[in-house]
Amino acid sequence: MGNESALKHILDAVSTGGTRPNKLTETTIMLVVLGLIDVVMISNLLIMVIIGGYETFVSRLGLDGHPDQPEWLSHVNASVLKVKLAMAIIGISSIHLLKTFINAGNYGGDVILAQTGIHMVFLLSALAIAHCDRIMTHTALAADKH
Repeated sequence: MGNESALKHILDAVSTGGTRPNKLTETTIMLVVLGLIDVVMISNLLIMVIIGGYETFVSRLGLDGHPDQPEWLSHVNASVLKVKLAMAIIGISSIHLLKTFINAGNYGGDVILAQTGIHMVFLLSALAIAHCDRIMTHTALAADKH
């Protein structure tokens, strides 16, 4: 089943707030997988912010036609980057919330409510950012027509 010490390390990271299980159950494996998905999503978020920020604010990378060019990089600007960043944060928050719900016995009701509230704030913030971006895009298009 792979490197046992690596699995124990991941299991320790996932089982924070509770006791470490003695055997691997379906729930434990699901929590470990969610932990791995969370790490991958955070890594992708960092890559997106670093590459997108460089492309937007410093210099073009000149990857046109390159097979490894990310699809979103061809039309990235500060507004698109903000919306993508907000959506990535919502995805990461969703994973954390799902891990909390699956492992709800180890958390108090106040912690679950607080995490749900924070997730709702992320959702509302992303909607507000997307709405502002839409308004700005329509305003810019209307100004170009005149």
